[in-house]
Amino acid sequence: MPKLSPTMEEGLVSRWLKKEGDRVSMGEPLAEIDTDKATMEMQALTNGVLRKILINEGESAPLGQLIAIVGEPDEDISALLNKAPAKKPEAAAAPVAEAQSDPAPEQASVATNGKQGELSQAPSSGRLIVSPLAARMAAEAGIDLRSLSGSGPGGRIIKRDIEAAMGADTPTGQPASVVPLRAVPPLQQPTIAEASPYREDPMSEMRKTIARRLVTSIGPIPHFFLTSEIEMDRAVELRRNINELDPEHKISLNDIIVKVAAAALIQNPQVNASFQEKSIRYYERADIGVAVAIDDGLITPVVRAANQKTLSQIAAEIRGLAERARARKLKPEEYLGATFSISNLGMLGIDEFTAVINPPEAAILAVGAVTPKPVVRNNEVVVRQMMRVTMSCDHRVIDGATGARFLQTLKKILENPLYLIV
Repeated sequence: MPKLSPTMEEGLVSRWLKKEGDRVSMGEPLAEIDTDKATMEMQALTNGVLRKILINEGESAPLGQLIAIVGEPDEDISALLNKAPAKKPEAAAAPVAEAQSDPAPEQASVATNGKQGELSQAPSSGRLIVSPLAARMAAEAGIDLRSLSGSGPGGRIIKRDIEAAMGADTPTGQPASVVPLRAVPPLQQPTIAEASPYREDPMSEMRKTIARRLVTSIGPIPHFFLTSEIEMDRAVELRRNINELDPEHKISLNDIIVKVAAAALIQNPQVNASFQEKSIRYYERADIGVAVAIDDGLITPVVRAANQKTLSQIAAEIRGLAERARARKLKPEEYLGATFSISNLGMLGIDEFTAVINPPEAAILAVGAVTPKPVVRNNEVVVRQMMRVTMSCDHRVIDGATGARFLQTLKKILENPLYLIV
């Protein structure tokens, strides 16, 4: 198992791109590996034949563990096989989905092979072979899986097959017939009488890494929190005016917040810092990590030198990073090395929350929703668009007054965005 990202400790074989007996060339992709952050291609390190696959799809292996053998067709690989971990047998098939109607018996069952919930079968049985993502996409789009031919290994229906079906027009111009799928994962019986049955899903590599990093963050790092309420009327107006001028390249409030946070960091360099055990590192640029929720957890792609970029550049970059993050196609340099992070849950209706610092960064800004509220201005009650932000600070790097000054700068610019051009 190769090291495909700087923080990777183990990898999960998502898909073998070659089968035993195939000839491979140096640099040719052998498999897709799920790391803690993205899905990466593992390349062959030499020319030869793929003699043996030692790790099934859906199984994990630590760095350095033997997962496959490439050699000459007549080469003796017995010594390597003796050192290799035993390959796990395929799990027995179990029903996990059903169609709305009663199809022929050989078409009615969709079975799992135990590979992290992936749907599979023997090609000769006539049953559907569907990945979980493809099954969910098909159900949401109302696509009959039985009408599709899979392009994945063994005829498996995968994401690109659903996307192709979604893009194709039916003869009548109507969507394909709806065949809802109902997942029926295997249940475990509790040892305590009357307790609820349960199921256990294996943790993805990303979720394992999140768990490890949270343990090393919230415990060892002395967090403290500062909250400020910001009037966003002028920022909202700025966004509206920009989008009216250029409707093809719209910006969001979050793009404005990233830009303003970057400007505030340059004016408050003590916050644009990280703890380094024997030193504190201060950064010359504001590289902003923007939290993006994906199926397996959370990842923070980085907008490099956000203080030097325009709002339009930031907006386009965040859109691209978010798309690649959700497709698990980010490169390590796109999600590592932020100097400060922003987590925005306002679009989900959250008014206020606290976020956990992403070490070694010294702070993270939690952004809530922008909502109309009555406030007092010049001894009169008026309605303003208000937003609450909470900054989590590493007290080893940032003191209370230092964090407060940063929030004052952030508030001043967001309430008066013209400060960005003076």
